[in-house]
Amino acid sequence: MDIPLIQPPWKGLGKKIESSTRKAMYDYKMVEGVDQVAVALSGGKDSLTLLYMLKAISGRGFHPFNLHAIHVSGAYTCGAGVNVQMLRKICEQLEVNFIVRETDQELEKLECYSCSRERRSLLFSAAREVGATTIAFGHHRDDNSQTILMNLLHKAEFAGNLPKLQMYDFGVTIIRPLIYISEQDIRTFAQQCGILRITCQCPVGQNSMRRKVNDLLTEIEHLFPNARENIANAGLVYGSNKATKK
Repeated sequence: MDIPLIQPPWKGLGKKIESSTRKAMYDYKMVEGVDQVAVALSGGKDSLTLLYMLKAISGRGFHPFNLHAIHVSGAYTCGAGVNVQMLRKICEQLEVNFIVRETDQELEKLECYSCSRERRSLLFSAAREVGATTIAFGHHRDDNSQTILMNLLHKAEFAGNLPKLQMYDFGVTIIRPLIYISEQDIRTFAQQCGILRITCQCPVGQNSMRRKVNDLLTEIEHLFPNARENIANAGLVYGSNKATKK
């Protein structure tokens, strides 16, 4: 399998994305005192962009840290449409430890919340096994605006994706280095670098609350073009105490 090596000097938007990633990591002290970082690697554009950026940044302006890419595999997971051997090859090129965990999913029992909890539990335990208590997720600015609006409308809560979140009950810290970056910039970068596009294999996800909120945001943008950015920025200013418990 012929996999192109993606690394600096970047094509297209790479320099901009790396700069924004560095800024988020610096602003929120994401890797301060950290020498092992696990990356939640679904194999989609967001998680692969995150992996490439962290590999490029380690030891360049930040102290060196070891990377461990953790892929949760299953029939209906976010990375179900990904060739695992392709991910393994990418990690070999980058000299990143690659770990696979399997989840037993049944179509009849699929439900977003329990699926998320199971995948998160597998990620956390795999990370702790290799001594990585800091786990990087590929959530970007648009994910944050979706989460905030979804929680406002569905739960009457102002709760978004915090850039850095200590989850004391699990013994890990979540970081989101792509939190300043729009999905469109990541999508364009992925196209410029030849990162393959994958589609969600989950039948539940096609009609999920998040998908509906994303469609709503698209409608809102016709009236307020900066809506996604403004909502996400409000989340960074006001924060959230959500998701610290089991």
